[in-house]
Amino acid sequence: MTEATPHVPAQEPGTAPHGSGSGLDRLSDLVEDGEVTSVMLATANMQGCLRGKMYGAEHFLDEVAERGTSWCGYLLATDADMRPLPGFGIASWDTGYGDMRFVPDLATLRTPAWMPGTALVFADPVTDDQQPVAVAPRNILKRQLEQLDRRGITASTGLEAEFVLYHGTRKSAARARYQNLTPLFEGSRDYGLHQSPVLRKYLTDLRVALTWTDLPLEAIKGEGASGQVEITFPRRDPMHAADQHMLLRHAAVEIGAAHRVLPLFMAAPDTGVGSGLHIHLSLYDSEEQQPLFGSGGTDLPQAALHVIGGLLAAMPVLAPFWAPTVNAYKRLTPGTCAPVNFSWGFDNRTCAIRVVGTGARRHLEIRLPGADADPYRAIATVLAAACHGLDNKLLPPPHVDGNAVTVTGLPPVPRSLDEALQLMRISELPAQLFTDEVVEHYALAAHHEIEAHRVVVSPEERRREIALL
Repeated sequence: MTEATPHVPAQEPGTAPHGSGSGLDRLSDLVEDGEVTSVMLATANMQGCLRGKMYGAEHFLDEVAERGTSWCGYLLATDADMRPLPGFGIASWDTGYGDMRFVPDLATLRTPAWMPGTALVFADPVTDDQQPVAVAPRNILKRQLEQLDRRGITASTGLEAEFVLYHGTRKSAARARYQNLTPLFEGSRDYGLHQSPVLRKYLTDLRVALTWTDLPLEAIKGEGASGQVEITFPRRDPMHAADQHMLLRHAAVEIGAAHRVLPLFMAAPDTGVGSGLHIHLSLYDSEEQQPLFGSGGTDLPQAALHVIGGLLAAMPVLAPFWAPTVNAYKRLTPGTCAPVNFSWGFDNRTCAIRVVGTGARRHLEIRLPGADADPYRAIATVLAAACHGLDNKLLPPPHVDGNAVTVTGLPPVPRSLDEALQLMRISELPAQLFTDEVVEHYALAAHHEIEAHRVVVSPEERRREIALL
């Protein structure tokens, strides 16, 4: 098998064309120089995946860049198989599945190294009167950033992405009926420095491609399960962090196809295995740029305690926002290194919220979301909960020393998406933080996710029946 190497631009990393000037000017220069011949316009769907269209570069500049374009509104009302779902007001058979306007955010312009000759731009949907479509994932995060800004606070977030690599392709996995996939390596490689040639080549190409796309990594490491790896980026502003995670997912899949490597961003890709999307959060006073969580001593400032209090109060009733799939709750069990209750502690990885670092570098690690989380909604949920805690001066219960999994009396994480949905529906807090429209939209999405799984017969059901013979 010939192993493909991603396209590397001619420029040095620090002088990439997207490093200066307006997005439109940069794109025009790239097209004029012949470096870009097509533009991928992409938006985030409800499942945290990129969807969109590929345009000829000249057409994009002439017709789309400043005026936007129209796509079917069902992009925000489908399941993972892109099947139209009933009940959504934003798009339905009753409305004829009409178009929705999508406006390019040219500040997001990049030239992904794994797509030679192509520029990528994120797009956001707007209403007929040019207002942001409230239920779109990027717009949900934008609204929470605006709420934070009104309070004179800025945020910095870093995402810690775990995923599992398997031999094969999407087609080979489908032929195997998605069973008995073979991990790229066996056993724990946590902090291991020895890699197989296939793994080394794949991770090297992924790292090079991301670096040349101006997405330099913080680190890559093996993880504790067969085939599992972890990739982290330096902390940046929340929208940038979410966008770069979407690009990581896209690059991981595209480069994987060239190596016959299949990356799965599942919360529980195998029984007893958990892959997380941990959110590292720092907050700052916008005017003075002083960290709200830092202090000279060992005690936490009141602001940090209020944020933790808000997280512990809001995250339980917002679980469908940060754990949106049936599979997500199979990770939140003992033995997967995922939290099983709503707890917090100092440098304690058994807790849902881990206080990390000291002094000005102190920050919070929210360990609840899994690898299948939509990064925009997951970060938005954390920011909304933080504001809730600050506004109401909430205080958390005592921190946990030792193994939080074995501590009794702590509120448990929901055991299923069904339970999480019920908790969200009976609480008034989600609508207060996100509006009725947004909550109802994603409550309906959760309902459809539950119903899709309810009638599916799994291999485990057949195995248990055969065991009785």
